[in-house]
Amino acid sequence: MEIKKYFAEVLGTFVLVFMGCGSAIFLGTDAAGGHLAVALAFGLSIVAMAYAIGGVSGCHINPAVSLSMLMTDKISVKDFIGYVISQIIGAIAAAGLLYALVSMVDVGDFTGGLGSNGIANTGIAGGLIIEVVLTFIFVFVILKVVSDSSKSNIAGMVIGLTLTFVHIVGIPLTGTSVNPARSIGPAIFAQGDALADLWVFIVGPLVGAALAAIVFSCLKVKKS
Repeated sequence: MEIKKYFAEVLGTFVLVFMGCGSAIFLGTDAAGGHLAVALAFGLSIVAMAYAIGGVSGCHINPAVSLSMLMTDKISVKDFIGYVISQIIGAIAAAGLLYALVSMVDVGDFTGGLGSNGIANTGIAGGLIIEVVLTFIFVFVILKVVSDSSKSNIAGMVIGLTLTFVHIVGIPLTGTSVNPARSIGPAIFAQGDALADLWVFIVGPLVGAALAAIVFSCLKVKKS
């Protein structure tokens, strides 16, 4: 069963990075509607994968989400490790395919770095703050929605729309990570500043997710 869950996380993260970063690469965010289109690509990837693999692995496809699930006792340490490794593998595979496509398709890489994240517009402190806040919002919504069985039918849609709106705010600032795996894959191939600044997009989302788990636990209504 573990193998199925881990493979589902590889597949889900692959789709998220390929479609999300792919839209940033081949469409760009400066063209008319490009910013919103990229945000929707990430959000709709989550919606699609939530309904496709949610019943297998829970569709974390994000180490920050998996950390919050670990902290709220929804997964074991073993599964946390397995999920994170699987998510990183999926992200690297997707970024590798995008890297190959960029070299084969004569459209250029409009982002200049495989849809990688950066802090050129924010600086280190600003980048960390943005990623902590956006990840907090995203993960807190996930924890609230998945903890309410009455919302199970719409959970994927709510989570996907939440990822869309955090991207709308974050794309002009950091490119929006809120997901260490999503940042690791492109950075490995983009190199340069994307790789040098990668730690911001690992630390920021993990801190934001941890804070979301803490706040969720404090606000959780205990059943008598």
